[in-house]
Amino acid sequence: MKITRMTTYRVAPRWMFLKVETDEGITGWGEPVIEGRAGTVEAAVHEFSRDLIGKDPTRINDLWQMMYRSNFYRGGPILMSAIAGIDQALWDIKGKALGVPVYELLGGKVRDRMKVYSWVGGDRPGDIIEHMQRLMEGGFDTFKLNGTEEMAMLDTPRAVDKAIKKIAEVHAALGTSMSFGLDFHGRVSAPMAKVLLRELEPYRPLFVEEPVLAEQAEYYPRLAASTCIPLAAGERMYSRFEFKRVLEAGGIAILQPDLSHAGGITECHKIAAMAEAYDVALAPHCPLGPVALAACLQVDFVAYNAVLQEQSMGIHYNRGAELLDYVINKQDFHIQDGFINAPCKPGLGVEIDEERVIAASKVAPDWRNPVWRHADGSVAEW
Repeated sequence: MKITRMTTYRVAPRWMFLKVETDEGITGWGEPVIEGRAGTVEAAVHEFSRDLIGKDPTRINDLWQMMYRSNFYRGGPILMSAIAGIDQALWDIKGKALGVPVYELLGGKVRDRMKVYSWVGGDRPGDIIEHMQRLMEGGFDTFKLNGTEEMAMLDTPRAVDKAIKKIAEVHAALGTSMSFGLDFHGRVSAPMAKVLLRELEPYRPLFVEEPVLAEQAEYYPRLAASTCIPLAAGERMYSRFEFKRVLEAGGIAILQPDLSHAGGITECHKIAAMAEAYDVALAPHCPLGPVALAACLQVDFVAYNAVLQEQSMGIHYNRGAELLDYVINKQDFHIQDGFINAPCKPGLGVEIDEERVIAASKVAPDWRNPVWRHADGSVAEW
C-alpha cells in the first residue's frame, strides 16, 4: 500500500481536516490544526506530504520518526500539529486495513466507557448555573469553565472577589450534585495564582487547569505545595520531551496533551505511559472536532490513567458547525449519563461526511482568537 494524495479542508467553526488516500482505496482522516493558525499548519502538512507520497502508510512509527527527526528544526505547535493530524490519518488507515479499531492495535481496552465533561460559561463566564442545570438534565455531571477573565500580574482584591463569587454561587446552587474543573487559561500570573487557589479551596474544584502558562512551568511544584486542589496542564506542550521535564519536576496531577497538537496518537500514547509511571492522571485536551475526539478516545481506552475526556459539543467556540455536523455515524458518539462508549468501527471509528466537508471548506471562516487588553491598554492573556 502506498500514500497517493493528501488533501486538507478548512471548515467552520475553526477546524481543519486532512484526508490521506492510498493506492488500495483505503483513506484515513486526521485533524491537524492550531486554532487561529490553520493556514500555517496547512502549509506544514503539505510540506510534509512531499516526503510521504509514495510511502507505505502502515509504517507509522518510521514515518513519525522521519517527520520529526529528519528536520534539523523540530517541535513547537505548528510542526507537531501537522505531524499529529497526519499521524491520526495513518492510524485510521491501518485500523481500516486490518478491520479493527485503533485501540485494538494498541493492546486492547482497559475500560468499557469513558467519562466526558462539558464546557459551560464561555470566555467571560456567565449564566453558568442555568447552563449546568440544562446539561445535568441530559445526564452530564462534570463540567469545566473559565476561572477568571483577564487578570493583571498584580490585581486587586476586588478582581479576586469577582472571580470567586461566580464559583461560590455555583457551589451554593448545585453543591456536590456535580463536579467542575476550572481553567485559568494562562490568564493568571504566578503571584495571583497562589491567591486564587487559596480562595478556591472551600469550593473543591476537581482541578485547576493551566494555573500559570506552560512557559512558567517551574511554578507548578511551588503552587501544588501551596494548595490541595489538583493542578492540570499540557494543552500547550507539544512533545514527550516537554512533558518529561514537567513530570520530573512534579506538581501536576493531571496531564492534558492535545492529540491534534502533541504529535497525535503515536506521541500521546507515550506521554500517557510516562504520566502513569509518575502516578499522574490523563485528561486529553480536545475543544476541537470529531476526528480529534475520535483520536483521543482511542488513547483513552488503552491508557489506564485516563480519567476525563474533554469534548466540544455546545462549546462557546462553535459558530457555524457543531461536533457531529460532519459525521455520518453520529450514534457512535452518543453520550449517556456522562459517558461515551468505545468506538466500534475500524480505524479511528469516525465516518466523515466528505461531501459536507468539501462544501463547508468553500466558505470556511478564518477564525482568530480575540485580542484582550487591560485597563491600561497593555495586551492581556486571552
